[in-house]
Amino acid sequence: MNRRDFLKASSLIGSSAFLPFAPLFAAVENQTKSIGPSESFDYAWLKGLARNLATQDYESPEVALPKQLQDLSWDDYQSIVFKPDHALWSDRAQSPFRAQLFHLGLYFKKPVHIYEIVDGQAQEIAYDPAMFGYGKSGINGEALPEDLGFAGFRLHHQSDWKRDIAAFLGASYFRAVGKSMQYGMSARGLAIDTALDRPEEFPDFTRFWLERPEPNSDVVNVYALLESPSITGAYRFAITDIDGVVMEVDAALYPRKDIERLGIAPLTSMYMIGENDRDANWDWRPEIHDSDGLSMHTGSGEWLWRPLVNPRQLRFNSYQDNNPRGFGLIQRDRDFDHYQDDGVFYDRRPSVWIEPKGDWGAGAIQLVEIPTLDETFDNIVAFWNPGEPATPGQEMLYGYRIFWRGRPPEEPELARCVATRTGLGGVVGQRREYFSWRFVVDFQGGPFPFNEGEEVKVEPVIDHSDGRVEITSARPLASIQGYRAMFDVVPPDDSTDPINLRLFLQTSDGRPLTETWVYQWTPPPVEERHLRNPGHL
Repeated sequence: MNRRDFLKASSLIGSSAFLPFAPLFAAVENQTKSIGPSESFDYAWLKGLARNLATQDYESPEVALPKQLQDLSWDDYQSIVFKPDHALWSDRAQSPFRAQLFHLGLYFKKPVHIYEIVDGQAQEIAYDPAMFGYGKSGINGEALPEDLGFAGFRLHHQSDWKRDIAAFLGASYFRAVGKSMQYGMSARGLAIDTALDRPEEFPDFTRFWLERPEPNSDVVNVYALLESPSITGAYRFAITDIDGVVMEVDAALYPRKDIERLGIAPLTSMYMIGENDRDANWDWRPEIHDSDGLSMHTGSGEWLWRPLVNPRQLRFNSYQDNNPRGFGLIQRDRDFDHYQDDGVFYDRRPSVWIEPKGDWGAGAIQLVEIPTLDETFDNIVAFWNPGEPATPGQEMLYGYRIFWRGRPPEEPELARCVATRTGLGGVVGQRREYFSWRFVVDFQGGPFPFNEGEEVKVEPVIDHSDGRVEITSARPLASIQGYRAMFDVVPPDDSTDPINLRLFLQTSDGRPLTETWVYQWTPPPVEERHLRNPGHL
């Protein structure tokens, strides 16, 4: 499976629209079966296991599945449902969480072994056909081995037993919901060699340990072993569902070999059409995206906002930093009218924010944007790339929090960029003699609106890597109680090399008023630089 097909499949994981629910049964005694011995477990043991495996040759978790699972159709796989009365902890009245398991098949052909931890002892959960309703899939569960394993799992919270709050399914992908109970973008355990001139490596979570929650606890602990040809890892997730899902993550990584581009806390999203990028004008919806920008809070305290684009060719951008305070792929535009999608509700998609615990040192937040014509393909990736190279024999420790919320837990005190629009430049009513491209950037919040009677002169500060900037302005925008900056960029020649732009608003005495907007614009080929002058000019 190539990267595009892999990500198209992964974009479906954890989707309530994709994964059907069996009717909710009354809780009964949990009939979960176990396989193998019960063994002591803690995170230190898991780190030791990962460290030891890193010294051994990699063994792929992929196996030849039983024939009846190998060629399931989409509809067949959808018809397989987990029976809620067999969920982990469904027999415990005071348990705030329950876990349901995913069946193998369709895109998910690597068995994952799942264990339950009770009082520090872990035992593997056996495959049991009684857990599933097979619908029209034609699967004979009784003929499948008890050591078959599963594809992954999902978590439910007592606030709504019918809808899941998080799902781990496929490679090292996982998703969670915000307060609206809406799924959107994905996270991953690790990214390896993303956007290089060779195939990307997708590590797998090969084993999970689910710890039985304490009665009335608001936390469920999940542990995972990550494996790939290049690295092993031990992960601990402390998951809560308070105002959206929050995950406290600890990761211990052990490289098997040198890794050129290691991605820590990777986020994967979709951006197809937006206010600044409307090339897919054949679709009736005005905007289609899970996220509309990359937000970065640098170690120096600066806030950066990078609107996403759907590029013509793959784009890779790297933002150097030292001890970042946070970054995330954000869905700032939450106005239904801007999407008009009453099926998947892009306006409700959660933003996902990464907050490092401790110092991460020098490195870069890196952004990958891949062309797409399909909204089921996750074409946006963002992650932290450490400045220290990953080499065999290391132990690389990272801790961070992942917030799945409508708005991230931390935002700039200055005005935020709330919209970016682009179009043909020039002066209305005057004939265009050369090609230029206009940028219109709206800021809201922070010091806006100014106090009544306060006279403040606002000016844009614009940096550009090439070309010429003209027709600049900054003026109040009453409809959002903010300010709008406008400027045109004239490309220097016939080149289609990207031009990097940087903008913020300040007072005439140099006081910053907004976060910093950063953008990369690629001029179109010469034959597409239409001036569109009307006949009467």
